[in-house]
Amino acid sequence: KVAAEIMNYMSGENEATLMEGLKSYDDEMAQKIMDEMFVFDNIMDIDDKGIQVMLREVQSETLIVALKGTTEEMREKIFKNMSSRAAEMMKEDLESKGPVKLSEVEAQQKQILQIVRRLSDEGQIQLAGKGGDDQYV
Repeated sequence: KVAAEIMNYMSGENEATLMEGLKSYDDEMAQKIMDEMFVFDNIMDIDDKGIQVMLREVQSETLIVALKGTTEEMREKIFKNMSSRAAEMMKEDLESKGPVKLSEVEAQQKQILQIVRRLSDEGQIQLAGKGGDDQYV
């Protein structure tokens, strides 16, 4: 966890270089650090445009299960980045879905995080703290 916190302050390029070296040394440890670096609640830090990009990549059923274990604030952030019709349907599906095992919720959240990491690596979305000191003008 400490290693993940330290790496969260590194620039994206330095972090990628370090992570590649770590993967070649111990892939399992590298994965554990990556899991600690960005957790599902950090999706709240992604801007609306990034959320919309993410939603295009995530299957509805995956999202429904993942949202079962989140706060109302997180759900609203997701819903406000969907069309009103899609958000309404998602809310209905979420309400009608019965209890879900925590392990299943966590598995779906992890799948979404993998998509988010890929989109970030491709430069399609910006994760908080991963932009270096770049400023927009």
